[in-house]
Amino acid sequence: MKFIMREKIVRAGVVAFLFCGTTVATAQNAPAEPESAPATQAEEAVPEYASDTITGDWGGLRTRLYKAGLATEFIWKVDALSNGSGGIQSGDEIMGNLDSKFNLDLDKLAGLSETTAFLHVVGHQGGKFNARHVGSWLGSSNIEVPVNTTKILHGWLQKNFNEGRFSLLAGLYPIDSEFSVMDSAGIFVQPPYGAPAELALTRGPSIFNTASFGLRAKWVSSDQTRYAQAALLDGMPGDPNNPRGTHVRFDKGDGSFAIAELGWMPAERGHAFEPTQPAAVPQTPLMKVHERFDSISKYAAGVWRYTAKADHLAAVDADGNPLRQPSWGGYVLAERTLFRFEDNPLRRLTLFARYSITDGRSSALRDVANVGLNLKGLSAKREDDVLGIAFTRGRYSQAWRDAQSTAGIDTVNTEDAVEITYRAQISRKFHVQPLWQHIQHPGGNRTAKDADILGVRLEFLL
Repeated sequence: MKFIMREKIVRAGVVAFLFCGTTVATAQNAPAEPESAPATQAEEAVPEYASDTITGDWGGLRTRLYKAGLATEFIWKVDALSNGSGGIQSGDEIMGNLDSKFNLDLDKLAGLSETTAFLHVVGHQGGKFNARHVGSWLGSSNIEVPVNTTKILHGWLQKNFNEGRFSLLAGLYPIDSEFSVMDSAGIFVQPPYGAPAELALTRGPSIFNTASFGLRAKWVSSDQTRYAQAALLDGMPGDPNNPRGTHVRFDKGDGSFAIAELGWMPAERGHAFEPTQPAAVPQTPLMKVHERFDSISKYAAGVWRYTAKADHLAAVDADGNPLRQPSWGGYVLAERTLFRFEDNPLRRLTLFARYSITDGRSSALRDVANVGLNLKGLSAKREDDVLGIAFTRGRYSQAWRDAQSTAGIDTVNTEDAVEITYRAQISRKFHVQPLWQHIQHPGGNRTAKDADILGVRLEFLL
């Protein structure tokens, strides 16, 4: 009976996939360029809540709020995952994450020119699939958290200068909203395609689902192709002894965390309406056209460092205490749309790659490499669906392997993971995403069998 849930997951994914392939009508004559899509001034100004969300426009309230300066967005993601073999043990879990976002235009609301406030609350539900069944350092679901709770992920103010070319942000701010981001990798359910996996395992980076208080500065060139950004945050987000709720603490020994990134995005040349803050909120029709038709082209490099020293995983001093060492790392990334199908510019193939590394003394993973592809519109009749195929290799640090050896555990050099997923748009309000993952040597233990994972993600725009 232990595979009943697994069979239900497979059936649900197949039925949803077949259903979406026969019931959704799509535009057959899409314009070749974003500029060719007509949009009135009113359409450009207000998101289409009535047609794009399950709860609708609330009798026109959401539109009135948006025009007054408050944009709202609510997204609920549900993952049903099943491990058929390998890892810790076979089994199934269902987990969910509710994102509640509130973007405030303080120019409209309070007369503060070029000033934005953003509040993003996350709420987690359900089981702990990777922790209970897989044991992978790379993870299985990017909505899985150690403890179910509701907390503030973003809570900041941003002031723009020089027509948005420069901005300053202060408040609760997760760095994975802007740093080391690969848009074409965002489809994947596994965590290492968001924040770099080895950075996520350090003493306390400000990433999903716990953010630190800090400052971020960003500069964008006048043609939108070049940018530079840097952030300085508290070195230990939240309260490590109390993972529930939101905590802003500045304890002795926290130190600080600094990160900087330089990037080049040639495909963004001249897009004056591009967002200038890390706030994913409902898009206006004009922005939707831009996002659907624009190519992806980004090349970036970044470095990070903690000021507080971290315990070495293996080396000790004369008294047997762990040596304290600086913790630092860096990354390079690239993503680019290679070609479009001639019959429909919405259909395109994009490739991405990223290599990230740490000092190798205080994190289980020394470095991680991600490569993958994003194919939008595999079928001409399904132009908004996306097929994703990706591979990640995490190489264990020698310090971690030495510590495991001392404990009598035989380890391997790397943990490898493959994910294949297909995100199908049932409607603009609902997506279904069947997936398969294969994780080799989860947790690095040489005796651990490879894990084969089947699952489906459901996404509701509320």
